[in-house]
Amino acid sequence: MDKVKRHEELCTKIHEVYKQKNAAYGDSFGKSFANWGITAAMVRMTDKWNRLVNLVKNPDVDHGDEAIQDTALDLANYLLMTVMELENGNN
Repeated sequence: MDKVKRHEELCTKIHEVYKQKNAAYGDSFGKSFANWGITAAMVRMTDKWNRLVNLVKNPDVDHGDEAIQDTALDLANYLLMTVMELENGNN
């Protein structure tokens, strides 16, 4: 598959996940960022990073339905949400 097209598809996918989670949880990331600043984002991204490390280091453990790709896409979404908060002056 063309990598440019695949990138577009993945960006669309993380946007859909963002919309679904925002509908389910409200703007919890934005609220945490407003209260705690960049530290809130770092904690959430560190949790996702640690999850990714665990998935990679322990492939034989049942991790439920979460794949490495899902965790990586969640991490990408947290990075984008951090940029959005910084652009809104929440620093």
